[in-house]
Amino acid sequence: MRQAFLAMMMAGMMLPAAAQAQDDGKRPTTDDLLDAMDSPTFVPMVKVGKVMDAGDSILYMETNNVYVYPKLTFQSQRQAAAYMRLVRNVKKVLPIAKEANKIILETYEYLETLPDQKSREEHMKRVEKGIVQEYKPKMKKLTYSQGKLLIKLIYRECNSSSYDIVKAFLGPMRAGFWQAFSSIFGASLRKEYDPDGTDRLTERVVLMVEAGQI
Repeated sequence: MRQAFLAMMMAGMMLPAAAQAQDDGKRPTTDDLLDAMDSPTFVPMVKVGKVMDAGDSILYMETNNVYVYPKLTFQSQRQAAAYMRLVRNVKKVLPIAKEANKIILETYEYLETLPDQKSREEHMKRVEKGIVQEYKPKMKKLTYSQGKLLIKLIYRECNSSSYDIVKAFLGPMRAGFWQAFSSIFGASLRKEYDPDGTDRLTERVVLMVEAGQI
């Protein structure tokens, strides 16, 4: 059982470290743009199987979903650079958000096996200590914008805000502390994910990254 699972959920806790590093405001070159589009984070899946139908075996193949969107048009190089920066950031933090969801489920099941509230609280104290030791160096490599994106993608994967996850595992006081701490740096653990509204472009990028299309 991994003891630092809340590092992903408590991305806001690590935002100060990310904020210390300047955001990567580099303007990507043409080669950078092509590299970002040709390096999928996830390998496309192909599954071959067979089913029986009236005594005959029929082969079938399953592949990733293929998403077709209208072609994006950019009014300026700055807009194009912002889009490619979003692609790059999604590829970096989406795997962390997916891992967070997996570990949350595993950890919840583990906590259910502990005999009483005291043992669960003691375990969670060890977890919180492990967070800083194991994940702070990794989070320091994220830019500020990547940290904020991570909070949103955690909501997407877990269907719950980082604040609510921290509250569920560590209690309202600790959740309030980390929320206040994050707000100092202009972030919020309460951020939700709106795939049909403000985050629709991010959702488009996420789906295409998952399918290996970009």
